[in-house]
Amino acid sequence: MALDGLATASDEVLLVLFANGDRQAAHVLSKRFVPRILGYATRLLSGDRAEAEDVTQETMLRLWRVAGAWRPGEAQVATWLYRVTTNLCTDRLRGRQRRRIAADLAEVPDVADTAPTVAARMMQANREAALEQALDRLPDRQRQAVVLRHIEGLSNPQIADIMDMSVEAVESLTARGRQALTAALAGRRDALGYKDDERGGG
Repeated sequence: MALDGLATASDEVLLVLFANGDRQAAHVLSKRFVPRILGYATRLLSGDRAEAEDVTQETMLRLWRVAGAWRPGEAQVATWLYRVTTNLCTDRLRGRQRRRIAADLAEVPDVADTAPTVAARMMQANREAALEQALDRLPDRQRQAVVLRHIEGLSNPQIADIMDMSVEAVESLTARGRQALTAALAGRRDALGYKDDERGGG
C-alpha cells in the first residue's frame, strides 16, 4: 500500500499489514502512537523521561510481538497500548516508591535547627512519601484507577477502556481507593503538618 494510503489506514489494518511484512505500516503506527505513549508514560512516571522512553520502547516491542496473532475487532490498538503502558509504569512506580521511601528514612537529619525553607521541603517530601506509601498499599486495580483518574486526569470512560471494565466498575474502584487513602492518611495529619497549615491559613 502507498504511504499516503497508509497514513489514513486504521490502526488495526496497519498492524495486520506489519504482520504481513509491511515495514512502512510499522513506521506509520510508530509515528501515530509513540508520541502519545511517551507523553502518557512521562506523566505517569512523574516526568522521568528516561524511564518513560524505556516503557514506550517496551510497549511498542510488545505490540510488534503480538502483531501476528492480532485479531481485528477484538480490541482497539490504542486501548491495548495504554493498558500495557499502564501496567509497565505501575511496576516501575512500585519499585521507585520503595526506593524513595527507604531513601527518605535514611536522610532524616539528627538536628532540629534547620532553616524554615529546608523544614518546609522536608515536610512536603514527607507528605509525598506518605501518599506514595498509601498508594502502594492499595490493590493493584484500585491504584491504577486512582492514578489514572486523579493524577493523570483521564475520564472514567477512558479508564474503562484502558482497564477493560465498565464505567460503573471504574467509579467503584476510584471511590474505594479514595476512601482507603483518606483512611490511611487520617491518623497522620499532625505528623505531616496539616493542622499547622490549617491554623496558618485561618
